Amino acid sequence: MSDLIANPKPGDNAQPLTVSELSGLLKRTVEDRFGFVRLRGELSGVKRAASGHLYCCLKDEGAVIDGVMWKGGAQRLAFRPEDGLEVIATGKLTTYPGRSKYQVVIDSLELAGEGALLALLEKTRARLAAEGLFDAGRKRRLPFLPRVIGVVTSPTGAVIRDILHRLADRFPSHVIVWPVLVQGHGAAEQVAAAVRGFSGLAPGDPVPRPDVVIVARGGGSIEDLWSFNEEVVVRAIAECPIPVISAVGHETDTTLADYAADRRAPTPTAAAEMAVPVRIDLLATLADLGNRKRRAVWRPLELGRERLAARARMLPRPEALLQPQAQRLDDLAERLRRALGDRSAKGRERLAGVAARLSPSLLSRTAAEAQRRLDRARLAPALIERPLRHGHDRLAALARVMSQLHPEKPLERGYAIIRDGSGKALTTRAEAAGEALLHVQFRDGALSAVPASSAPPPPPPPAPRRRPAAPPAAQDDLFG
Repeated sequence: MSDLIANPKPGDNAQPLTVSELSGLLKRTVEDRFGFVRLRGELSGVKRAASGHLYCCLKDEGAVIDGVMWKGGAQRLAFRPEDGLEVIATGKLTTYPGRSKYQVVIDSLELAGEGALLALLEKTRARLAAEGLFDAGRKRRLPFLPRVIGVVTSPTGAVIRDILHRLADRFPSHVIVWPVLVQGHGAAEQVAAAVRGFSGLAPGDPVPRPDVVIVARGGGSIEDLWSFNEEVVVRAIAECPIPVISAVGHETDTTLADYAADRRAPTPTAAAEMAVPVRIDLLATLADLGNRKRRAVWRPLELGRERLAARARMLPRPEALLQPQAQRLDDLAERLRRALGDRSAKGRERLAGVAARLSPSLLSRTAAEAQRRLDRARLAPALIERPLRHGHDRLAALARVMSQLHPEKPLERGYAIIRDGSGKALTTRAEAAGEALLHVQFRDGALSAVPASSAPPPPPPPAPRRRPAAPPAAQDDLFG
């Protein structure tokens, strides 16, 4: 039974420890001994918890150690941790009593040399390329002559001065600068926000929307240019609806922003040259096109003149065309002169013949004969009386018709004529009702009357006296 129950032995000072006490002692010992460590290894099993903490493993050829990075430190990382990256972790070694494991609490995480940085860059490039962000088919053509140019760069560096100077030399344009950090913590987020800010401008906003955006930075090491390799910048450039020119670093520097942009410029100055044409060259081109247009307009006229001159040389001279007609005119004039002379001669001959027949004795004899015939002629009375009688009958018939058509003839049959004050005959009741005084003419005289709605009329004016018709004048006797 002595082996079953733990009993203290005489002289034994090793008191038994609880598991928690031993874990605490191990934790204090490890943290005191390894309070600051720097580990180089390959990341494995990288994952982010919902709380924002980062969990991973650091391994090499012979060992593996767990690592944890709390939320605050994970948010400050300058790159995105991925499996397979070789890194240098700085922190402290501690234990996790709940599982009797030790782990590294990482304060900072850095890539282990430029090779690891390039490996991370290649992995990121391959992943984004698989999504189609670098496809040549999605790249757009730059506008020929942008009115507004947006520039995303540092406002204090030499880059913006080079761009503005080059734009002023080639083609002065309206430039909007969005100031950002181009390296260091938060630079990638600022560059992405600037690109998205230009994309969000509407055409009618107070700040005009650029026609092209230049993302520029001067040269530097791969660490200095790393902000333009961040995924947030690449996605912002790829999603920008405005054509983007990437001008990051020098000609030999290449970033992921260059792959995502619509055009890559080797330098910021070259980006300005890509954005706008040379104004002097444009003016020269316009002048040349104007000259070509004028030549194109005048060339048909010159050809027409040449053809007209060639055809005019083939035409006969006007003198040659008029010579036959002039000869014919001379011939006709000569014939006319001879014909007029012949006609005058024949007329003189006929006049001489007639003049020979006209003598005073012949004229006297002809006149005496005409007088004898006139004396023998007598006028018969019937020849004159018959037309007079016919005329008298016609005149009597017209007189009878006139007496029947006389306007006062119906007065003899009991009718009357109603006149207004001016003597005008009224034919309707409406006209009579509108008069203040009416004159009623009868066969033997006239009376004045007032309509029932009018006042007593004044005394009627004297009736017009008819002038008796003069008897027809007697016709003189034609025979006395």
